[in-house]
Amino acid sequence: MAGLQEYKCPCCGGAISFNTAQQKMKCPYCDTEFDVAAFQSYDEALSQQKPDDMQWDTGQQDTWSAEETQGLRSYVCNSCGGEIVCDENTAASSCPFCGNPVVMMGQLSGALKPDYVIPFKLDKEAAKKALSEHYNGKRLLPKVFKDQNHIDEIKGVYIPFWLFNADADADIKYRAAKIRTWTSGNYDYTETSYYAVHRSGMLGFERVPVDGDSKIPNDLTESLEPYDYSEAVDFRTAYLAGYFADKYDVDAEQSISRANERIKQSTEQAFASTVSGYSSVRAEASSISLKNGKATYALLPAWLLQTSWNGKNYLFAMNGQSGKIVGDLPLDKGAYTRWLLGLTTVVGAIAFAASYLAWMLL
Repeated sequence: MAGLQEYKCPCCGGAISFNTAQQKMKCPYCDTEFDVAAFQSYDEALSQQKPDDMQWDTGQQDTWSAEETQGLRSYVCNSCGGEIVCDENTAASSCPFCGNPVVMMGQLSGALKPDYVIPFKLDKEAAKKALSEHYNGKRLLPKVFKDQNHIDEIKGVYIPFWLFNADADADIKYRAAKIRTWTSGNYDYTETSYYAVHRSGMLGFERVPVDGDSKIPNDLTESLEPYDYSEAVDFRTAYLAGYFADKYDVDAEQSISRANERIKQSTEQAFASTVSGYSSVRAEASSISLKNGKATYALLPAWLLQTSWNGKNYLFAMNGQSGKIVGDLPLDKGAYTRWLLGLTTVVGAIAFAASYLAWMLL
């Protein structure tokens, strides 16, 4: 026996059925009525909406040649398990990510060669200065942290990123509403009008970055953005001289879900920005398909600074191209409490003044 088909109200989303007395589709929740033919056409349009199709051609990246790997060495961290690549003249004593000792593994093997690299533009001294300036203006930062804090480790690291290019063909249907209110005599009236809004088109995406390193949280690497990809050049091993290059442990296939998420969010935001003039707008159905999707492998520069204070380690990262710096800072609990009490006092005073004024006007 076939199951009953359930229809949704375009206005409130509740279950809707045919009203025999009025010979219309009527919602029992918001009392909105619909002509049967119009409602059927609307429902069929939704049922024909195609699902997302966000597939990628990750291709086959080049591998290292014997001549290139001859001058490269790799290290493995005993703590986080990360593998770090550098040239044969770079000394390694600790992991750039967690600060623990690293062990020489020998010559590099078994890794794809990057397609592109953005060379470092800022040196170690610029990173130190940026960290010092990062402390300025932080009212809730313990003063003793700034006075006693010192940099334990500072290393220039090329972070592995997968860069995704694609054309996104999107078709999105929205449920929108306009609300009008007015007063007549002793009564206030509200009129709500509902609209079906349709948007479709194509957006081009170039070099959507997803880091290929599981040891670094996505929110940290994404906070370092944006990078200027116009300065990206074909990879050469000479760019690694004096720096570390983290070996990716998340491949292109594993990065697709994150790339799809970023592209989907950007597409939906771009399309939603074109739906204006309504009191409220909500996406009801969305279909996004990708064309010409391709991933490339790149190394992007960052300075990683390890600091310690009060028995705890703090990791900061600076974009090696733009100088943007990010990282967590400790909180002065005493200063925070004083700030919170002051804020509460101000809010309380404003509320008292408002209530007193209202009382005076009665």
